[in-house]
Amino acid sequence: MDLFEHASQKDQAALAPLAERMRPTRLEDFVGQEHLTGEGRFLRRAIQQDQVPSLILWGPPGTGKTTLAYVIAHSTGSAFESLSAVLSGVKDIRETVARAQERWRMHRQRTLLFVDEIHRFNKAQQDALLPHVEKGTVTLIGATTENPSFEVNAALLSRARVVTLRGLEEEELVALLRRAVVDTRGLGGRVQVDDEALTFIVQASGGDARRALTALEAAAAHGGSRVDKASAEEALQHKALLYDKAGEEHYNVISAFIKSMRGSDVDAALYWMTRMLEAGEDPVFILRRMVIFASEDIGNADPRALSVAVDALRAFELVGLPEGTLPLTQAVTYLALAPKSNAVLTAYAAARAAVTEGGPLPVPLHLRNAPTKLMKSLGYGAGYKYPHNFEGHYVPEDYLPEALRGRRFYQPTHNGLERELAERYEDIQRQLAERSREPGEEG
Repeated sequence: MDLFEHASQKDQAALAPLAERMRPTRLEDFVGQEHLTGEGRFLRRAIQQDQVPSLILWGPPGTGKTTLAYVIAHSTGSAFESLSAVLSGVKDIRETVARAQERWRMHRQRTLLFVDEIHRFNKAQQDALLPHVEKGTVTLIGATTENPSFEVNAALLSRARVVTLRGLEEEELVALLRRAVVDTRGLGGRVQVDDEALTFIVQASGGDARRALTALEAAAAHGGSRVDKASAEEALQHKALLYDKAGEEHYNVISAFIKSMRGSDVDAALYWMTRMLEAGEDPVFILRRMVIFASEDIGNADPRALSVAVDALRAFELVGLPEGTLPLTQAVTYLALAPKSNAVLTAYAAARAAVTEGGPLPVPLHLRNAPTKLMKSLGYGAGYKYPHNFEGHYVPEDYLPEALRGRRFYQPTHNGLERELAERYEDIQRQLAERSREPGEEG
């Protein structure tokens, strides 16, 4: 590296955002995640013993996933390679692995491969990592804000340990900001920040260290040599929405949204939906949950609900944001006000329990297909009654295996349009019961 390149790197570092300048390289300087980095905890012991396995770091934004990867690489003397799953492909993975192999061959130095947003890698890209993780060519550190059980394939999960990170507590964020105020890499003591301003910034950050440091930098730029609460409020303009507090708020808010629709509280449902959208949630995620809700909590009480939810999803995919909030809002109000029934959910659960408990029960002979003479001679299809040959296109018949005769899985409610199905179902069950009492009949 020549003097010009060295000077260029120093200038670039000085221009980096405060959050980047304050990124620690030592475990001793890392703030938060005591359940992982505290004395005697898993990650601290692994680093101290130089035996860090491949990891999937799962947690909300700004909780230290990237920083932990830097700390691990620095503490273990490993080379640090970074890929973004949004921008990188299989070719980038292969080139990175080739450099890792050459590095080990020439210098016996290990490589830590950090993959940001690993959940965005498709199956082929994740599969490309597998052999190199398994052989130890690279130590993989994947970062994700999504549940890796759903977004990372099982083969890769089996070769890595999933570690959950939480949003930082307020006192941890305050300590982080105080350090940034006085540290020469940060504001270097050039700015005085009032306690009230620190508290406001921390509360507006929702457990996100990067957001807190960015807010502090903006407030310092706006407030001059002294940052008070008023200047912090002016710099931030508005309080950032809390959405990923302690890694749970994402699930808490979607739970509140679903429960509000289930409870037919249209105003609460609209609030939670808007809360998610304004916090940056993917609208398609919300719409998919609404499609599920339309079957799970409304079902045949209002069969149109499923069409409304699916149409809203299609409409959003057609127009996008911001106009896409209109079909989304229309669907939420419809679902919240629709009559409710969970009969679809309980029906499947009951049928699944019967399948699990009873195993593969034999199909009744009269329901079996009989394409050959041998099958016919064995009684396949004998006695089957074709419903369309009877008045009303219906005739009482037993369609369940003999061991399950009389079992009822679907229990329609008398809510909304489902009451018609309930009456029809009860009539069918009554006719079957009467048929079973007729002499000479099976069942």
